[in-house]
Amino acid sequence: MSTTADETERASEPLPRWVAPTFVALALLTLPWAGYLALTLPRHAVSAHYRAAWVGFDLGLAALLSLTAWCAYRGNRQVVLAATGTATMLVVDAWFDVTTAATGPDLVVSVLLAALVELPLAGVCLWIARHADRMVERRPARGRGRPR
Repeated sequence: MSTTADETERASEPLPRWVAPTFVALALLTLPWAGYLALTLPRHAVSAHYRAAWVGFDLGLAALLSLTAWCAYRGNRQVVLAATGTATMLVVDAWFDVTTAATGPDLVVSVLLAALVELPLAGVCLWIARHADRMVERRPARGRGRPR
């Protein structure tokens, strides 16, 4: 997989100037929304699709873990995106596991899984994303017999 001069040039171009201020504004607008939710949401809620939500989330997490593995195996630079998405899902999973667990043994298990599995694995995924270029350059391309 070689990059063309156009791809290299596009990759080195800075983002448009509107991106940073737009995302700062979006972040700031999210704060009052979070405050509103904190004041208005009920402390307890029953969800008609609680099981489907968790199963669907975990299937999505499994898909991202698989995509990260595939991209890493193939030496594909897209492993950066896959690993970052996987890390995000793992952090979100840990957050909701802990915050939705009932007090007692369920909470203990959720905290242990978050601390010993999900958050460390998210850290590994971020490490992969941070070092992907170096790793991809060092390994031979699968099926081509030549280094990238």
